[in-house]
Order: sequence, then structure tokens, then C-alpha cells
Amino acid sequence: MTPDSPPQTRASYRQVMAVPRFRLLLVTSTLTGTADSLRIATLAILIYVRTDSALLGAVTFGIGFLPQVIGSALLGALADHIPPRRLIVSGYTLECAAAAVLALTDPPVWACLVLVATVACWTPVAGGASNRLLGASLTGDSYVLGRSLLNMVASSTQLIGLAAGGIAVAVIGPHRSLLVSALAYAAAAAWVHAGLPRLPVPDQPGPGDSAERGTWFAVRDSLAGIRKILADRRVRRLLIVFWLPAGFVAGAEGLIVPYAGENGFPTGSSAWLLACLPGGMLLGDLVSGRLMGPAARERAVVPLMALLGSPLVFFISDPPYVVCAVLLVVAGVGFAYGLGLQRSFLDSVDGPHQGQAFGLLASGLMTLQGVGPAVFGGFAQAATAGTAMAVAGLATLATAAWTALTSAVGAMVTDAPS
Repeated sequence: MTPDSPPQTRASYRQVMAVPRFRLLLVTSTLTGTADSLRIATLAILIYVRTDSALLGAVTFGIGFLPQVIGSALLGALADHIPPRRLIVSGYTLECAAAAVLALTDPPVWACLVLVATVACWTPVAGGASNRLLGASLTGDSYVLGRSLLNMVASSTQLIGLAAGGIAVAVIGPHRSLLVSALAYAAAAAWVHAGLPRLPVPDQPGPGDSAERGTWFAVRDSLAGIRKILADRRVRRLLIVFWLPAGFVAGAEGLIVPYAGENGFPTGSSAWLLACLPGGMLLGDLVSGRLMGPAARERAVVPLMALLGSPLVFFISDPPYVVCAVLLVVAGVGFAYGLGLQRSFLDSVDGPHQGQAFGLLASGLMTLQGVGPAVFGGFAQAATAGTAMAVAGLATLATAAWTALTSAVGAMVTDAPS
């Protein structure tokens, strides 16, 4: 809480679920999260089997994340100038089309990667609109618990999608698995179109608005908006603490498939290991959201970040399968550190660029989750997957130490928004 504000009232999950628009976002997030995870697991397994390359397997895992910073930089302002229903539906429709092309054709590896990367450029625009809608629907601790529920849904759908990916590839084949993913995206788009009214844009634009004047003005306004967002030191610090640990851990996560192959684990077992991190995320968000109050969540940011990185260090010794699974679950619990930052970020970006700020946060997360697998995948080519995963854990611990030593969390919690 900020020094000039009263103590925050603790909300409940029941209060959050009573908001109709949040329920709509929760249901469609469930569908698209499952579709995302199923597509990622299917492509990662398919391309690794085709190429036997740890680098390409890791890049495949993160290719949908990396280009999102381009979309955020060039088109992010549209999240504040176009009705949210149009943006969200368009995002799900593009994902559906891409998954359908992958399912119904057999493109070369490079074409698969280019297609997924191209569609990902629109993701921060649709995501920014969705997150702004969430911020307008929930306030205070209700917003934090709403984020907690969405995180738990994301973790659950990753558990379902990633665990089912290996089974689906073995039982129905990769192309039918991708077709199931396309159908889930289509269902989500239809649900949003039917269930969300055509809401006005957050700030009614004048006749010279960028959405009406063309692409160049959207690009110009997007770049100007990013400069304004990043001019705030408090926002910059929050973004760094959100982004870096997620990028490092994604680098380790992207190496799970090659790690399983290097260590001779049974075919398809990598999908279950991929599900362990989101399983831990689900547990961490449930405990943090249910049992901890607002102030306790904010104090737990650094310890949870350290918990996120510590288990990965043990992969340098190539532990057996069951130990790997336990380590990944424990690491996943540490992702709950993000809940302690949510309220501060919402307070810091409250204004005409809020949708774009949410898009920048998400695209930065996704981009670093794309860079992480590429960087650590390259490291694994020179060493081993287990060694690269351990280095990712050490980098996460270094970020936790930096956060504590620079009192970044204290600044986030106590500085009044500028």
C-alpha cells in the first residue's frame, strides 16, 4: 500500500467471480490457454523429433513469445483506441487460423516458426485490451485476486495442454492435435463475440484518432506511448522485476524436452515434466491468493523469486526423473512472486495509456520467454541441457538479490504514483 492511502481491504474469490465480465474472461482464458499449451507442446515435440536439435526444440517452445515486443511497440496504442471486443475476437481468430494451417498442411520447420511468430505480433494488442477491461472491472485487492485466478487458470490449462500434448501426439497424431487447438481458439472467439457487449473505447477519441487516421499514426502514437510509460522510474523497475525471472525460467523450461532426451527418459515423458512448472504455479497462486493478505504478498516478492530459481540449480547434476519433477513443481511455486507486484503496477499505469502499458508488460514477458529458450538453448548446444538449466536458475537468484539490494520492492510499494 502507498503511504497516503488507507489499508487495503482484503477481497475474496467469491466477490471476484460475481463480476460477469471477469467470468467471461476466465472462461475464454481457459479455452485459449489450453489451446496455447497444446499447440506449444505439439510443435516442440514434432520439430525436435524432425531435427534432433536442442536449439530448434527450445526456439519452437518460445517462438510465439519473441515477436510480441514488435507488436507492442508498433501497434500497442490501439488497445486504448479500439473497442475491446473487436480486438480480443480478432486475436483469437488469428490464432485459430494459424493453428488450422499447421494442422491441415505440412509446412517446413522454418514456415511453422514464421507463421507462429507473425501471428504473435498481434497478441499484445488483444492482450492489452483484455487486461484493460479486467482493470476496469476489478479494483484493489479484487484485481489482485482476479489476476490470481487467471494465473491459476493459466497454470491449469498448461497442465492439461502440455501433459495432453505428448499423449495427443502419440494417440491422434500431431496434425489432429493442432486441429483441436484451432477449434478451442474458434470457440473462445465466438464466446467473446456473443458474451461481451460492444463497449466504447476507454477514452473517446477525437476525429484525429490514430485508429481512424491509419497505420502510420497508430505506429507513431504507440512509440510515443511507450516512451511515456518507460519515463516513469517506478514502472521501469516493476517491468524489470516482472520480466527477467520469467525469461530465465522460460529458458530452462524450453530445455525440458532436450533434457529428457539427453537423459534417456521414456518417450513422451517430457510432456509430464513440462506440466510440473505450471502445477507449481497453480499451487503457489492458490496459497498466495487464498492465505496471504495484500501486505504479506508484497513482502514475499523476493523470497518467492529466490524459490523460483533455486531448484533449477540442481539440474547441473542430472537428477533422476522423479527428482526433476519435484524440483520443477517447487520452482513453479515461486512464480507467485508476481502477485505481490500486481497492485503496484495497476496503480502506476492508471491513465490514458493503461491498455498499452498492460500490453507492454505482457509482450515484454512473452519476448523474454522467447529470448530465454533461444539463449539457453544455444548454451545447451555448447554444454548440456542440465547445465544450461542450472545457469538459468543462478540468473534468477541474481535477479532476486538485485531486487533486494537495490530496495526495488520497497520503492514499488511505498512510492506514490507520479
